Amino acid sequence: MVVRDGERREPKYATIAADLQHRIAIGEYRAGQALPAQRELSASYGVTLMTLRQALGLLADQGLVTQEPGRGTFVSGPKAAHTMGPLRSLSDDLRAQGHTVDTVVLAREEGPLPGWVAERLGLAAGAPGLRIERLRRLGTTPAIHQTSWIPGEYAGRMAGADLAATSLYDALASTGTTVVRAEERLSPALLEEGLSALLNRPAGAPVLHSDRVSFGGDDTPVVFDRATILGELIEVRATHTAGVTSSSYRTLR
Repeated sequence: MVVRDGERREPKYATIAADLQHRIAIGEYRAGQALPAQRELSASYGVTLMTLRQALGLLADQGLVTQEPGRGTFVSGPKAAHTMGPLRSLSDDLRAQGHTVDTVVLAREEGPLPGWVAERLGLAAGAPGLRIERLRRLGTTPAIHQTSWIPGEYAGRMAGADLAATSLYDALASTGTTVVRAEERLSPALLEEGLSALLNRPAGAPVLHSDRVSFGGDDTPVVFDRATILGELIEVRATHTAGVTSSSYRTLR
């Protein structure tokens, strides 16, 4: 190929990334499948490992592959988004996209709220509350561990709610408490030992912590949620337009 004056040759890593992207698109490499080892790929393309890694990094940035230290590079699956702009639950957003979300209720108990939770709910330490612990699975893959705390005044109203089949927001609405706004904070963290078996990942794996306080119509906090989200499976994206910011969670497999 002749490169004329004023034209720019596409970098080798971009050409390799485009070829791998095409091979993924046609199904040569399927979701969840490992790509060939980096040395094998670099040899097949006739480039250095550094160039090959630039190509894989570009694919990772595009959400097409995930790189797991010590294991290799894996093709990501179809992506799902949990849009944080509209006020609805994470599970409802994923189901609305056609994804199968399986919720397992691990614990449901009344008792004193931990001090740090009570503070987030604007209550005194030790105030009564309801604690609900759930595991979210995308299909059969554990993806999110979520614990929700509800002030005691709402606990009795939630007695008959099936939280494996109904979102917490819907359960609250059925008792006359409508969530009208929420404040959410995301922070990077490492997977705790106690959750590693539930999420089927080693302790210390990268995760996201989502802390969300949801407010009722009188601007009173009605729920505090902490979700532990596998960082290798889900990313957060934000779209900015004039006066509006919309963020979303997206699965990477």
